[in-house]
Amino acid sequence: MLYLVPTPIGNLEDITLRALRVLKEVSLVLAEDTRTSKRLLDHYEIKTPLRAFHAHNEHHVVERLADELASGANMALISDAGTPGISDPGFLLVRACVRRGVRVECLPGATAFVPALVASGLPSDTFHFEGFLPHKKGRQTRLKFLSALPHTFILYESPYRLLKCLEELSVHCGPERQACVARELSKLHEEVRSGSISELIAYFGAKEVKGEIVVVVGGTD
Repeated sequence: MLYLVPTPIGNLEDITLRALRVLKEVSLVLAEDTRTSKRLLDHYEIKTPLRAFHAHNEHHVVERLADELASGANMALISDAGTPGISDPGFLLVRACVRRGVRVECLPGATAFVPALVASGLPSDTFHFEGFLPHKKGRQTRLKFLSALPHTFILYESPYRLLKCLEELSVHCGPERQACVARELSKLHEEVRSGSISELIAYFGAKEVKGEIVVVVGGTD
């Protein structure tokens, strides 16, 4: 069995009782960063061994891990924050397990884009989750595609590139398109700021931006 276990995106209380039980019962926890995950496990007095599984090694270890799971091992996969496989490693291992007939169970739990979308005030009945845009090649093509969508779309962004992202969105979507920037969700300095893209540029351009960023942009309708 492979369990996909969401972990808190900030507030350590945002973890389910089921997730804590699973992390205690499995034989191994696969973690994006074992140092980050050890702090979480130590906080809840969980002694399960950790093994690194991240974007830099997943191609090399995925088949071996899938073989171990097919042989009867029970493991949990976690990322640094949120749900594994959502802009984090996980897809390759899940695919390998499915191909081998290994049972995969994904627990419900924290992920950053859902509270950002719901709190934005933008339509959420239909939406497109884009995640991180390419840094260079293909970035403008994706922005052009997103700008034409009739429904809300969602981006993840670094605080260091937020202003550049908003300026590019202004070019492609127009400065008056409604949007929302959510940062530090569930943490002490959580901020959800809505307005036109031009208003968001003015606001975030005048301050130092920190924390994980979710950008929610309204569609053409």
